[in-house]
Formats: sequence, structure tokens, C-alpha cells
Amino acid sequence: MELKLYVDRLSQPSRALLIFCKANGIEFEEVSILLGKLQHRSPEYAEINPMKQVPAIVHGDFKLSESHSILIYLASAFPGVAEHWYPADVHKRAKIHSVLDWHHSNLRRGSLGYHFNTGIALAFGRPLDPKAAAEGEKLLSASLATIESLWLEGDGPFLLGNSQPSIADLALVCEIMQLEVADEKDRDRILGKHKKVLKWIEDTKNATTPYFDEFHSLLPLAKEKLKELKAQASKQ
Repeated sequence: MELKLYVDRLSQPSRALLIFCKANGIEFEEVSILLGKLQHRSPEYAEINPMKQVPAIVHGDFKLSESHSILIYLASAFPGVAEHWYPADVHKRAKIHSVLDWHHSNLRRGSLGYHFNTGIALAFGRPLDPKAAAEGEKLLSASLATIESLWLEGDGPFLLGNSQPSIADLALVCEIMQLEVADEKDRDRILGKHKKVLKWIEDTKNATTPYFDEFHSLLPLAKEKLKELKAQASKQ
């Protein structure tokens, strides 16, 4: 059955799926859904994902949305996926699920609030909201501290003390990498003090090379685009 990934490479969850598939030799067709052009709101895409969000997949006649569910499905449906990504042991799986559930309510929510209200809003014709940005940064910073003090506990270099990455590592690291589009001083203020997190990001990158860099290569261009939008907004 043919697998189609409906993604935008500027989307953190989309990048996690792309890297996962490449790292595990899963063949797929990449269907670009550009959020900046509102392609996710089209009637055609609503047939794929009624929630009108990316990512989504179609595998044969099976459709699925929500990135964590997709990662679990891919790890389960394709026999070539290495065991460490989503172990068969039910206790280990439950631990991975706990990280993913936490991610949506904490790291992901803080990251979205911060990035949208410090720049991305301008791309959609909306004003920046400093108060909402500050609230997002507060949750983002608290989430990074939790990763460092809780989820990275243990002997191994990856989440939950594992010696190799799981789907949770990929989901969370791709989220944090969105800070590459922020101003350098802001990125360093938020992330620079979290040395264990920085090492973990590097370890996850090395474990998925060369695909990690390939699918994050658009971030410097996005950063420059946001700088231009901010400059234009400051003149109005």
C-alpha cells in the first residue's frame, strides 16, 4: 500500500514524521500542504483531515491525523522499524505515551503560544501579542526545565533514560528546534541554560543523521522571512 504524508516542513510535527520515515526506510510520497498559503483550509484537504491541520497520512484506504497517533501507527505498521522507537514492552510504551501526552499540554502549547505571538502571526495578517507571547515563553521555559529535571533522568542520553531514541524524543526535539527561527538573543535566553537539553538535541540529531538536518534546512530561511515581516510591521 502506498503511504502519503501530508506535511509542511515548517511544521514541527510534520518534520518529526518525515525524519522518522526516512530514518526507518519507510517509503512515502510527500504531499506539501503549505500553511502560509492556507492550503490546509481547502475543501480538498478537508477530505483528508477534517480538522484541517497538518500532518496527516493516507495509507491505502486508511486516513489518520494527529502526529503522535501517526508516529505510533507507523512504528507499529511497518516491520522494518527499529524496536527502540516504540518498544513492544507495554510498560515502556506506556512511559512513551506519558511523555507524548505531557508534550501536547506543556511544551507544544508553550512553543505555539510563543512562536505565533512573536512572529508567525504576522504571516497570517494578524498583530503580535506580547502578553500572549510572554505567557507562551513562561510555559515553554518551564517545560524545558521539566525535560531537563524529569524526562532526561537516568543513565541513557535520551528521554526516560533510554540508550536509543523513541518516537517521543523525535516529537519533542522537533518542537524545540523551532527556536531556530527566533532571534539569537531570544533563543539563547530561553534554551541556552538547559545544557542537558542541548546535548540531548545533539544526540537525537546524530541518531537520525542526515535526515535531521535535511528536514530542518528551511528554518534559517523562515527566520529571515520573519525578520522581514517584523521590520515591515515596525514601520506601520
